[in-house]
Amino acid sequence: MSTIPESVAKVRARIREAAQASGRDPQDVQLLAVSKTKPANDLREAFACGQRDFGENYLQEALAKQAELADLALTWHFIGPIQSNKTRAIAEHFAWVHAVDRLKIAQRLSEQRPTDLPPLNLCLQVNVSGEASKSGCAPAELAELARAVAELPNLRLRGLMAIPEPTDDPTAQRAAFARLRELKDGLGLDLDTLSMGMSHDLEAAIAEGATWVRIGTALFGARDYGQPSR
Repeated sequence: MSTIPESVAKVRARIREAAQASGRDPQDVQLLAVSKTKPANDLREAFACGQRDFGENYLQEALAKQAELADLALTWHFIGPIQSNKTRAIAEHFAWVHAVDRLKIAQRLSEQRPTDLPPLNLCLQVNVSGEASKSGCAPAELAELARAVAELPNLRLRGLMAIPEPTDDPTAQRAAFARLRELKDGLGLDLDTLSMGMSHDLEAAIAEGATWVRIGTALFGARDYGQPSR
């Protein structure tokens, strides 16, 4: 099993090679380390390798890690589905939110974002594969949602996020990511972010314009889904 420093180096090499193969600057693709269910010491190891951005899905687990790692200059991203009763803590303790798919949630985040903090960076999640089990707004509903969210104070709408239906077919992978890119470009808004691509498909995502790739397994190994604190 690779150590975390070895894994970080391998993932960064994959990102660099995928960007170069697509004629992109590797600096334009950022690595978001998905650290859900992983202990704080794993994040410290990744931090020692230069990793600064970490994504969490479970609020209580994330808040506990934030307290334990308060001595480190980390940027925290909330990447899981958001319930209404969790919006205040998310608005207060995170710099990015990647999975908003309802105006009500965006409105609550806007109202509850402390005014002494910078605007909360926000991505809208789109269900590009039309899976009933997946969160995300329908593509047909995106333009109306995006326009409304873009007007909210204390938020900065940065772009779109998706988790396409898993497939090992690179052509199908690229098609789903291309769909998200086309949706972003078609909104006519000043957006700079595509949060897409994970451990198994980051190359396809980068080829289609990903600016954040969300990587967990390839960095930290298989996740422990025992009893995460939510």
